Amino acid sequence: MTAVTVLGTGIMGAGMATHLARAGLPTTVWNRSVERARPLAEVGAEVAEDPAAAIAAADVVVTMLFDADSVAEVMEQALPAARAGVVWVQCSTVGLSGTTRLVELAERHGVAFVDAPVLGTRPAAESGQLTVLASGPEGLRETVAPVFEAVGSRTVWVGTEPGDGHRLKLVANSWVLSLVGATAQAVGLAQALGVDPQQWLDSIAGGPLDAGYAQLKGRAMITADYRPAFALDGAAKDAGLIADALAVAGVDPSVMRALHDRFFAAAEAGHAHEDMAAVLYGFRQDPGA
Repeated sequence: MTAVTVLGTGIMGAGMATHLARAGLPTTVWNRSVERARPLAEVGAEVAEDPAAAIAAADVVVTMLFDADSVAEVMEQALPAARAGVVWVQCSTVGLSGTTRLVELAERHGVAFVDAPVLGTRPAAESGQLTVLASGPEGLRETVAPVFEAVGSRTVWVGTEPGDGHRLKLVANSWVLSLVGATAQAVGLAQALGVDPQQWLDSIAGGPLDAGYAQLKGRAMITADYRPAFALDGAAKDAGLIADALAVAGVDPSVMRALHDRFFAAAEAGHAHEDMAAVLYGFRQDPGA
């Protein structure tokens, strides 16, 4: 039986760890704030007090942390305790340069690495319906398959080189963030013009201009329901990573940089840990209003 450790039990990691434990895989969890990890003991996960202890008996280590810096910091502590043959499955969205940095860290410690960012927000993680965008050596697929099957409904093997999965993830997130930003702009404009924004959503519903995600996030903006499914600070971080990737690839990043500024403005105004739908505040003259 594959023993799995999940480092990071926030919005995404908690749901993933729950499904790993429910699938019958021996599951250990760690979180910087241990109190956020303790409820996972109720589904059979073992709660570790530090990263090194968490991965000591693991066959597969899953990282689901905020960014490349936090992943590197935690894995620097953990990897010296890893046993031979462990596979590191890196699911955090860290960008292209961040992935290169973490691959180099894995190589220094002699640890196999699979780049595996996921598509989906908190509801998909909690229901085991994530899409895993995996890349890494073909010889590792059998080892990580039980993990991917437990946390997701679909695994897409993008390529054999770490970073291949991340490239597809950034493309997908560029569309998600653009759609959410455009929805916020339309809702904000409607409100400023004295138009009922729900009337706008109703006018596009079911037609070629409609999008289910715009309806979902638009309703959240109208009702100010910002319970986090994908936190605003994470959206701002991802927008910056996407803009960097666009620039490196020779594609004009100006639209994504503008979106990053709106996400960042809303986060700075006190909405960082709310859902990314709160980017609506970033389209106001006073983001704090």
